[in-house]
Amino acid sequence: MRADRYDRGVTKKSARLRALVAAYLRELAAARGASPHTLRAYGQDLEALLSFLEQRELDDPAAVSARVLRSFLAAQDEQGLARSSIQRRLSAVRSFFKHLVKLDLLAAHPALGLRPARVRRPLPHALEISEIERLLATADAGSARGRRDLALLELMYSAGTRAAETVGLERADVDLERGVARVRGKGKKERLAPLGSFAVRALRDYLADPERPRASVAAANAVFLNPRGGRLTTRSLGRIVERACQRAGLTRPATPHTLRHSFATHLLDRGADLRAVQELLGHAHLVTTQIYTHVSIERLREVYELAHPRAR
Repeated sequence: MRADRYDRGVTKKSARLRALVAAYLRELAAARGASPHTLRAYGQDLEALLSFLEQRELDDPAAVSARVLRSFLAAQDEQGLARSSIQRRLSAVRSFFKHLVKLDLLAAHPALGLRPARVRRPLPHALEISEIERLLATADAGSARGRRDLALLELMYSAGTRAAETVGLERADVDLERGVARVRGKGKKERLAPLGSFAVRALRDYLADPERPRASVAAANAVFLNPRGGRLTTRSLGRIVERACQRAGLTRPATPHTLRHSFATHLLDRGADLRAVQELLGHAHLVTTQIYTHVSIERLREVYELAHPRAR
């Protein structure tokens, strides 16, 4: 969502708060390097708040109290919004008002004491190694598109890259001699991701492919291209993975992020250190990575119950 959307169609009663939201979104984009996805999500969440406040004719941020925000959250719940979405919405509201306090536009943060109901985070879905092998075997090495798809799948499983990180790779980011890729993650943080021999081979074949589309000017340095020579998008990447899953006959749906989950889970299953996996995934905090230990424990439990004579 574009920040300047809030500069258009502003009514008198909503002018001040909408201008502050617009400035905040510009700050997120320019100073903090927020992704288009983050900007769109924050914009939608703050738009919901603005609509709620406009119905009550509130346009002064100082008039937005903790009680008003509790009413806002209650209204979201009554509308049937999922608890996880309400929690995300509160996070956006907190961040916005924290920004206003920082600018000395507010003396106190009205959302500090708010605590939504805790959301039980679902365990990430990981594929079995046999399913990964079937998935990788679906790429048609006899076609240019198939060679590209194989390079994509091998890279994501080998390096655990997010969808946006994958399609954002530049030619200069990939060092096939050393077997590493420089990945730009959330907040434009960079990390080096090791590439396995299968990924290196697939990337080398794809980049040297004489049938690879000629890159457009805008995508001149992109690694992964669409058939028209433009940079591949995350949406197209999702469709590529979906089609590969269908060809592989996988019964459970999988996305590009499923390959990232599988990468982390398989490393931990085979004894990798949690700190090392944190670095490989590019997580800022270890607690984010720790969810994968729960996945591994669940998988160990399945093996135990199947194999141990007294498991049941």
